[in-house]
Amino acid sequence: MVVSDWISKYKVGVVESIVESGGKGTKALKICQVDIGLDTGLITVVTTAPNVRLHSRLAVAPIGSTVLSPSGENEGLLITKTSIGGVMSEGMFCDSTMLAWDGGSFGIAAQIDVAIPIGDPPPGKKPRPKHEVQVTELAKSNVEGLFKKKLSKEEKKKLNDEKKKLRKAAKEEKAATAATTGTAK
Repeated sequence: MVVSDWISKYKVGVVESIVESGGKGTKALKICQVDIGLDTGLITVVTTAPNVRLHSRLAVAPIGSTVLSPSGENEGLLITKTSIGGVMSEGMFCDSTMLAWDGGSFGIAAQIDVAIPIGDPPPGKKPRPKHEVQVTELAKSNVEGLFKKKLSKEEKKKLNDEKKKLRKAAKEEKAATAATTGTAK
């Protein structure tokens, strides 16, 4: 059997609920109720994938489908109803490697674009955003940053000259005030 035939049996599913279990000395298990478009209702998928969240759209290998072995060889592993941490799991979330996608990481559940209906097979290639992201300019902040730009020699000289002028003007004003009030210092 060819890997693409395996993938055609996978389903796009959406996580409807998550209960976390374990975590003492082991990775925390996530017990997920997943809608994969079957008339029989939700299936239970137990996982340790860190990116699985409520309402995530993921690729699911249900019971009866085959996934690549962890070594990546084509002999594959048949998905059966299996007890994981005392909970019966009826499928497995697929990562990019299992879907033969470029990019992605082993053990990270493959995210699926919302344009693909629940219950359909996942795409043959990793989905890429089809729309351009509009960048809006943020309002200028009055908060100074942690680091300031270093001043050039010319900027430092100009700043020092301005400070000297201000000190000189303040000194002259003080002297003028003292002369008019008759108190000389």
